Amino acid sequence: MDSKVLCLLVLIGVSFLGCAQNRDAPIVPESYVAYKTPEPLIIDGEDADEAWGRVAWTEPFVDIEGIKKPKYKTRVKMLWDDTYFYILAHLEEPHVWGNLVKRDTIIFHNNDFEVFIDPDSDTYNYYELEVNALNTPWDLFLSKPYRDGNVVLNDWNITGLKSAVKVNGTINDPTDVDKGWVLEMAIPWEAYKKGYYHNNVPKDTFWRVNFSRVNWDFELVDGEYQRKKNDQGRLLHEYNWVWSAMGVINMHEPEKWGYVYFSSKEPGDKEVFAIPSDEKIKWKLFELYRAQKAYFETNGKWADSLDDLQIGNRVIEGKVISPTLENHSQGWNIMVDSPFSGKRLIVKEDGEFIEK
Repeated sequence: MDSKVLCLLVLIGVSFLGCAQNRDAPIVPESYVAYKTPEPLIIDGEDADEAWGRVAWTEPFVDIEGIKKPKYKTRVKMLWDDTYFYILAHLEEPHVWGNLVKRDTIIFHNNDFEVFIDPDSDTYNYYELEVNALNTPWDLFLSKPYRDGNVVLNDWNITGLKSAVKVNGTINDPTDVDKGWVLEMAIPWEAYKKGYYHNNVPKDTFWRVNFSRVNWDFELVDGEYQRKKNDQGRLLHEYNWVWSAMGVINMHEPEKWGYVYFSSKEPGDKEVFAIPSDEKIKWKLFELYRAQKAYFETNGKWADSLDDLQIGNRVIEGKVISPTLENHSQGWNIMVDSPFSGKRLIVKEDGEFIEK
C-alpha cells in the first residue's frame, strides 16, 4: 500500500495495524459459547457477578500472526442477555499507563483492548470498539474492509455503552509494578440494529467476533510514560495480541475472526457448538478471493481460471467442493454449491459474501 494512503488512514483514525497483507496460513478461527445470564450484570470492573464465575475463560491471546507467544497474558469471558453483550477482559501488564481521555481519539496510540464484530458474517458493515486503561472509548463503523475501498464512520457511537476499568496497581505510576487491568463492558444490541423493528438479538446463533490487544514498549520522559522510540527517533512497532489469530498483521479480514455462539442456556449448563460446514467452505472461497487479489497485483489483470491461482486442497470434511470463477463486465464472482446445505455460496470481487 502506498505510504501516503496508510498515513491518511491513520490521520482519520483508522486502526489498520500494518501492511503485511495476503500471506495465508492454515488458520482455524477460535470459537466460544456465550451463555445467557439470568440477571443483568453490574458493570464496575470488579468481575464479582456470580455469572462470571460460572463461565470459562477463552484461551490466552496469541500473537496476531499466530507465530509468537505474547509477553503478557490476556483472556476474555463473554455473556449476554436480551439487552447487552457482556465482555470481561483480564490484561496482565506490569506498567499500566494511558494519556488519552477524549472519546474517538486514536486509542491504539495507548495500550488498549479492542472488539471487532460482524453480526451477519458477510465481511461488510462491521464494528470496532477500542478502550484504554483510562476507560476512554473509540467506536467506529466500517462499511467494508480497507482492502475493498471502504467508508469509515468515526462519528458513529455505541449509544448506551457501559464500561468500567479496574487497575490492579496504580495507573501512570512508574515507581511500582502493577499486575494489570480489568475491563468490563456491556454493549447494547440496539447499537447494531439495522432498523427500528430489526430484532437482532442473537439467540442460539453465532456472530463473527474478534478481540485485539495493542501493547507498546514504553520509555519515561520527565517521569511520564510515552511510546518508546529507536535511536533515530522513530516509534518502535506495537505488539498485536489477539483472541483468534489472523495470520497477517491486519485485523481487518473479518472472514478470519472467531465465532461466538449465543446460547439460550444459562451459565453452568452445557452447550456444544461446532463451526458449520458451510463456514469452512467460506474460508476456502476467501482464500481464493485473496489469491485473486494477489494475482492482479502481480500480473495487472484478473485470473481467467481458478487454476491460475494455484490453490490446492478443495476437500472440506470429506466432500470435494468445485468452486467456479465467473468473470463479468463489472468484475467477477467466485462461487460454489455447498454439498452440505445445498446453498450457493458467493464471494464477489468487492469482497462481499452472499449465500442464496
